[in-house]
Amino acid sequence: MVQVIFVAQDGARRPVDAPVGYSVMEAAIDHNIPGIDGDCGGACACATCHVHVDKAWLAKLPPMSELERGMLDFAFGVDELSRLACQIKLAPELDGLVVHTPEQQY
Repeated sequence: MVQVIFVAQDGARRPVDAPVGYSVMEAAIDHNIPGIDGDCGGACACATCHVHVDKAWLAKLPPMSELERGMLDFAFGVDELSRLACQIKLAPELDGLVVHTPEQQY
């Protein structure tokens, strides 16, 4: 299992455990994390799983694909820490990953 810590807008931290190979979006959906909708089911066809990755973890993630970059054009409040949670696959080296939910998804 890999732990992901979701940080809400009010600063509340919610750690959840998910299996290796799950996406951050799947972990959020399975644990009813507010603000992560995942409308497309993880197909990288929407931006309703937009998160801001904690700066300390950003370099540990695989590079963003062009498809993900294009989908982020549809997200609200995108910045240099933005990623789509469906595109972040959990691996042992991501244990403790911290992501912040955005103010709104769309």
